[in-house]
Amino acid sequence: MASHSSLSSLSSLTSRFSPLRKPGVLRRDVLASFVVFLVALPLCVGVAVASGVPAELGLITGIVGGLLVGLLPGSSLQVSGPAAGLTVLVFEAVQEFGLGALGVIVLISGLLQLLLGAWRFGRWFRAISVAVVQGMLAGIGLVLVLGQVYALADEAQPAAGLAKIAGLPGLFVDVVAGGTALTAFVLGAATIAVLVLWPKLPAKARMVPGPLVAVGLATGAAVLLNLDVARVEVQGLLAAVNPPGLSDFGGLGFAVVGTILAFTMIASAESLFSAAAVDRMHDGPRTDYDKELMAQGIGNTVCGALGALPLTAVIVRSAANVQAGARTSLSRVLHGVWLLLFAALLPFVIGVIPLAALAGVLVHAGMKLVPLKEIVPLWRTHRGDAVILGVTTVTIVVGNLFEGVVLGLLLSVCKSAWETSHIQVGVRELTGGRLVVAITGNATFLRLPRILDQLEALPQNRPIELDLTALRHLDHACQVALETWSQRHNDADTVPVRMVPPSAKDPSAKDPSAKDSSSKAAV
Repeated sequence: MASHSSLSSLSSLTSRFSPLRKPGVLRRDVLASFVVFLVALPLCVGVAVASGVPAELGLITGIVGGLLVGLLPGSSLQVSGPAAGLTVLVFEAVQEFGLGALGVIVLISGLLQLLLGAWRFGRWFRAISVAVVQGMLAGIGLVLVLGQVYALADEAQPAAGLAKIAGLPGLFVDVVAGGTALTAFVLGAATIAVLVLWPKLPAKARMVPGPLVAVGLATGAAVLLNLDVARVEVQGLLAAVNPPGLSDFGGLGFAVVGTILAFTMIASAESLFSAAAVDRMHDGPRTDYDKELMAQGIGNTVCGALGALPLTAVIVRSAANVQAGARTSLSRVLHGVWLLLFAALLPFVIGVIPLAALAGVLVHAGMKLVPLKEIVPLWRTHRGDAVILGVTTVTIVVGNLFEGVVLGLLLSVCKSAWETSHIQVGVRELTGGRLVVAITGNATFLRLPRILDQLEALPQNRPIELDLTALRHLDHACQVALETWSQRHNDADTVPVRMVPPSAKDPSAKDPSAKDSSSKAAV
């Protein structure tokens, strides 16, 4: 069995790289790998610094995403590494539990992803409400921006979201006062300006990724002008590896469970949503969501064992990979090779990068997570989804990521339940004075007050038949309430209400004695 499984895996790997035999495919993949490497390099370092961990840990995660996850089945063209979307959560986890516990959290999250993939939960992540996802990304983006605005001025950011907002006037005063804060802020603002203007340049100029150009220009300016700004601290790739020990496992209590679940859910959702987006960009093999979830789980398990940052599929790198002409998984594997060679041979280059420049890259990335252009159209067409998006975003900013996502999911469930509980109450009069009340749709407790209001408004001195045959669903609360109303509604001298249950007769049958006059109300 083991031999058969190994042969099957080898055959699958060979088939994924078989297009390399076609003319030009190898060249395209190699060139694409350089493009992805140049995009990933500043983001790996920037995400690590913003997360409050050594810069090398971001590179380690990027290397694992390329060399390991790049070889695994799932999605052939999307690229994995440290993501801006998890920066806030990692920063909070390091602040609360310490750097040593980060590896434990990431490792357990990876094992959970493996189990979810093995149990075929990958496809179910696509069932998460788009409004919740947009609200999650918007909340992450705003918290990221609020935190990195302080880093733009080389100042420490407050821990809580409200404290970050409250501290903005003081930050403004420090920047206006001049000195190091102003120098760093100008450098960071110039980085953002390059990133904003870069897409508007001619295509030939944009062959070099914007983040690399922006960070490179800021670094060159800081070195040439000998600016007094904070720079990235470097300790070496091997020195940064910090495998969790037994004390790290034993020192965590029940409080870490919520963080682990948040890591697992958000990393999985971001990866699978990215896979869906990448599939729309190319006409190659489609993503196997369960295998992709397991690939992400393996990557996070290894990252956790190394004490590195969590790993997700990143849409920015993935889009760059597709747009650069990649055809197979070779491009994402090679991008991991280039990251490894850079970290091993040129670590001193990282040490001259100003923190303000990396903060500028992340402020720009954070703003792109906020769906500003989609909010107004969403409010006009799907107001309930817009409310969910807003509540999720605000809760993440003033509270935390886990609370915001859970609240957003609960609101989505309530919204769906409300929208599917459509009921119509129709009243028609027969030739004997008898009233037939027909209820159609889905009778749930959510619509019960409106149903009872209409039933209780009926005259009590007339024979009434309550026709439920056209109901698609009748929950227990509605059934009990309708039975109670039937027993108590009519006067003592009137024939009791006759209730026809849902399965009693053909809902399409009509009473021939019915008059033309009828009324129907939607609930």
